[in-house]
Amino acid sequence: MESKKKTLFICILIPLIVGGLSGLISRGGMETFALLNKPVLSPPGWLFPVVWTILYILMGIASYLIYTAGANRDCVLEALQTYAWQLAVNFFWSIFFFNFGWYLFSFFWLVLLWVLILKCIRQFYRISKPAAYLMLPYLLWVTFAGYLNLTIYMLN
Repeated sequence: MESKKKTLFICILIPLIVGGLSGLISRGGMETFALLNKPVLSPPGWLFPVVWTILYILMGIASYLIYTAGANRDCVLEALQTYAWQLAVNFFWSIFFFNFGWYLFSFFWLVLLWVLILKCIRQFYRISKPAAYLMLPYLLWVTFAGYLNLTIYMLN
């Protein structure tokens, strides 16, 4: 039982670290971001870290469910590789957007992230339906982030 708790903790910690490091690296771009014209549906700034923390926790739980599912090893490895790729793409988005101000490039990078998340959900679904469902809020949030990203590009 102790081993399962440790594994769950590590699975949750991985996306939290990825997101935390990305946020730390990109925090310098927040001053510029504050000066940008933003879309009507842009949420308050304090909401972003709250939502991302929840999403990273859900992603970590989902990866734990896949890792411990006892499914075909090759299917699990393939799903976790896709999961790792989407985490890597996620990591770089905020750096491209906030640090470099590459708003249009960031939008297309976000489209890549969206495709990888969808692929991850489909792979997770074959192994563990609850794991796939835990990834759906992430897909929805990234969809909304795409709207925000593209609109910020168009307004600035």
